[in-house]
Amino acid sequence: MSLDLAVLPGLYAVCRLDPDAPVPPSLLSTAFVAIVRTADELSIVCPGSVAPETGRCERGWCCIKVNGNLPFDATGILASLASPLAEANIPIFAISTFDTDYLLVRGVRLEHALRVLEGAGHTIHRGGRA
Repeated sequence: MSLDLAVLPGLYAVCRLDPDAPVPPSLLSTAFVAIVRTADELSIVCPGSVAPETGRCERGWCCIKVNGNLPFDATGILASLASPLAEANIPIFAISTFDTDYLLVRGVRLEHALRVLEGAGHTIHRGGRA
């Protein structure tokens, strides 16, 4: 499976807040934000420049988007990305939306990750949009 991928500009943060913490209103106007609340936590992925000041934040992530709308019955999409990266010892943080998938990799590992993904047959475009 060959996928068309875009590297989104900027650095991102993966944050964990208390489960009852409010979502910072400033995040709702950013181009890319993922917010998941469970009984155990409030997780937020957002540009590092607007990451919450409270809670724990892991900064310095780069975001890779799978271009196009993925059908719900498609299989193996994340595996085609995660498997070669796992073999190369590159950790990921994955996010799926209604339309597509996103992978976050540490910024210091981005170039290596992109070479691995290209080697696995994927096409990379830099400066993509969310």
